[in-house]
Amino acid sequence: MDKELLSGNEAIARGAYEAGVQVATAYPGTPSTEILEAIGKRYKGDIYCEWSVNEKVAVEVAMGASFAGARALSAMKHVGLNVAADPVFSLSYIGATGGIIIVTADDPYMHSSQNEQDNRNYGRHAYIPVLEPSDSQECKDYVVWGIKISEEFDTPVLLRLTTRISHSKSIVELGERVESPKPDYVKELSRRVILPAFARKLRLKVIKRLKKLAEFAEIFPENRVEMNDTKIGIITSGISYNYVKEVAPEASVLKLGMVYPVPPYMIKKFAESVDDLYVVEELDPFIETEVNRLGIFPKGKSYVPLYYELNPERVECALKGEPDPVPEMPEDAPLRPPVLCPGCPHANVFYHLHRMKMIVTGDIGCYTLGALPPLNAMDTCVCMGASVTNAIGIEKALGRENAKKIVAVIGDSTFIHSGITGLIDAVYNKGHSNIIILDNRTTAMTGHQPHPGTGKTLMGDETFELNYEELAKACGATYVKTFDPYDVEETAETLKEAFEHEGVSVIVSKRECALLARDRWKEAMWVDVEMCNGCRICLQLGCPALGIVDKKAVIDEVLCIGCGVCSQLCPEDAIKTHKEASAKEVK
Repeated sequence: MDKELLSGNEAIARGAYEAGVQVATAYPGTPSTEILEAIGKRYKGDIYCEWSVNEKVAVEVAMGASFAGARALSAMKHVGLNVAADPVFSLSYIGATGGIIIVTADDPYMHSSQNEQDNRNYGRHAYIPVLEPSDSQECKDYVVWGIKISEEFDTPVLLRLTTRISHSKSIVELGERVESPKPDYVKELSRRVILPAFARKLRLKVIKRLKKLAEFAEIFPENRVEMNDTKIGIITSGISYNYVKEVAPEASVLKLGMVYPVPPYMIKKFAESVDDLYVVEELDPFIETEVNRLGIFPKGKSYVPLYYELNPERVECALKGEPDPVPEMPEDAPLRPPVLCPGCPHANVFYHLHRMKMIVTGDIGCYTLGALPPLNAMDTCVCMGASVTNAIGIEKALGRENAKKIVAVIGDSTFIHSGITGLIDAVYNKGHSNIIILDNRTTAMTGHQPHPGTGKTLMGDETFELNYEELAKACGATYVKTFDPYDVEETAETLKEAFEHEGVSVIVSKRECALLARDRWKEAMWVDVEMCNGCRICLQLGCPALGIVDKKAVIDEVLCIGCGVCSQLCPEDAIKTHKEASAKEVK
């Protein structure tokens, strides 16, 4: 049998292929992004795949495919499931015609997220089964299992990953693709039209289904007991299972592959067979709560921390009853805050916003770094699309006379995801604040995925390219303009005009992400130290290519891409290219 070294995300993609999935959807978000990327690169001949405009849309497209009898998968990061929750809860009632899996990639420790939530709770709240793999092999296998469970029990299945599972690699045994039945839509009004009269009956179906799933959990092969020393018994799942096996190889373990619903008789029998019972799990006391409901009270979150991701050291301390060794930054460690890339087109926009002393509501994307020094040009960052709607609220609170001091910044992909509705709300409710769309022609933070503003699909096809100016005008914005953020004067003038305009203004900062424009990078800039007066204005851009040596500005020519923004800002004309310097010497 063929084997391959795969990350958890790549293994999910392989599992979709082997399970006969025909439609896969997602919105990119770390740590889940690579799932659809892998499907698009390796299996697009067998699986239709798309970057949907947001997670709600992604789930609804997958639902539609399931309605037609196709097997479907929709993937997202943990906060994406918040966006998709509305259709997911209704899907629980509707059930699965073709098998359907919702993949949530949680992010303990918030490596690339604004919060730390445990999405196993969605399974409990929506009455749908939750599978949680511990390695890449299980990631692949659990997709296959998930489709089987989905179709057998007429239910969506939630497959919960975490960052360590998504991004860690392990050996996976590959299988063959099982072809699913040919899609054929059958009308089922009482099932798919969630009117109250129908939903009341479906609610009873969901409750009965949960009882059947609990019975299935008792015989589910991925729920297994590994009996060793009976002095200590540990119930665990996911990545925590690996830590338990590393630090307590002598302990007896109940390893749950299905964490909801749990197998009650298996748990009771295991608890009776050991002297001291623990539950080791990341984040919430999810399994612990289910065990408590059985009248069993193990050592759980009173020992194992509620916050951040676990590791072997933290698990070992928890089992010994020792204090949690939360890692702390050494006092003498140099600070290395994240920064915008050299030549980032957003830097000049933030430079001007800071100088103009605007109230800047921000959004989710790499441009969130505009909040950090030296740019210091962003006041809020909450969730996708909130920059626009937060700006509306601030305006309404401070009054119209302060409206032109408020500006929302939002990336192109994020604007499409959740910003358009906010723009409509601002116009409809007679707002006067400003919106800047930072259009860098990609979904940059998650690895440069295409979106409707790029004119490309995930599968590489040419498609309609969204025009932000036309869209803004159609939504009712009264000042609409596109500018080049590499042009300092044009940027300043456009911002000034927009902020003085009555009504809602939408301006588009349009310049491709510097990392995508490598073939168009120009000659690196250079500082004439004799002309530099050490004013440090150029450093206020926060560009990593700029530094200071002996009170004079310097440019790292390895990092500089020659965008020329710093040169335009320099009051002494000290920053130039070598060619410009040579031409001056000749004169």
